[in-house]
Amino acid sequence: MNMLIFLIPIALFLGGLGLFAFLWSLKSGQYEDLDGAAWRVISEADDKPDA
Repeated sequence: MNMLIFLIPIALFLGGLGLFAFLWSLKSGQYEDLDGAAWRVISEADDKPDA
């Protein structure tokens, strides 16, 4: 039972950290163009850098 004193705050902190990361990713526009990344994977354009 003494371990619950440590585990509950740690679980709440990690859950809050995950929520903060998710909200930050929403605000920074990570989910704006979901189809663009999928099409870039299968496009045949030559995106290799000129070396």
